Amino acid sequence: MDSDLGEFLRSRRARIQPAEAGLREYGRRRVPGLRREEVAQLAGVSVDYYIRLEQGRGRNASDAVLDAVARALRLTDSERLHLYVLARPRGTHPTGGGGVYQDSLRPGARLVLDALVAPAFVLGRRMDVIAWNDLGDKVSGFSAVPAAERNQARYLFLNPLAPRFYPDWETVGAETVAFLRRDAGLHPDDPKLHALVDELTTRSADFRRIWTAHPVKEKTHGAKRIRHPEAGLLEMGYESLLLPGDPDQLLVVYTAVPGSATAAALAALAASTTAHV
Repeated sequence: MDSDLGEFLRSRRARIQPAEAGLREYGRRRVPGLRREEVAQLAGVSVDYYIRLEQGRGRNASDAVLDAVARALRLTDSERLHLYVLARPRGTHPTGGGGVYQDSLRPGARLVLDALVAPAFVLGRRMDVIAWNDLGDKVSGFSAVPAAERNQARYLFLNPLAPRFYPDWETVGAETVAFLRRDAGLHPDDPKLHALVDELTTRSADFRRIWTAHPVKEKTHGAKRIRHPEAGLLEMGYESLLLPGDPDQLLVVYTAVPGSATAAALAALAASTTAHV
């Protein structure tokens, strides 16, 4: 966890050029982006204090200091929250989680999922796929995958068919790693998450490259293109919703513009799904 905090801060100052922060260039730079001294200056803290924070020794940092560092590094809301998670002992931040993680769906949530006419599925921790509706299965083929392998990150980085299935593979890969990074910050003691990251780091050069950049982002909404083996190219939006009472479970719903080719293709898939029930 200490190294994660340092890696995160270093990755964020590396992406900001001094001119962008209103600083003058001076001296030869051994690393890209801002120096630690410059971040400290922008945040209004001592250089020694910022260095301790970057070394993971700033566990008593106040909200004001963390907010100042977040502003200096131009962090997004998701990145700012991640900074809090990494800089504070586990259990002292509002999203630290509590209770026992459930890797199955509550009966009521299952009814909601089945009632949706759009393709939908539920992600748990580590991007494990824990449930889906019929049309979601028809679009993504979850039921054809062994239960132990139903993980979006593992499919994306280890399945050779993934780049064809996702035409925008690089974008999807960055979003996937960003979500895993956030999960790792919230649940640093999850052994299954550590095992997954170790496996992907060992077996996928692409995963190592993106993971090292330390992207952090919540999975909220966006666009997704899928090249379906039967329906062709599907151009969809997606909305992600945290399930009430289950902060580690995320309902993902695909949407299509009414009257579009994708909407027609999804309707045809839904009809074929109904026919096989």
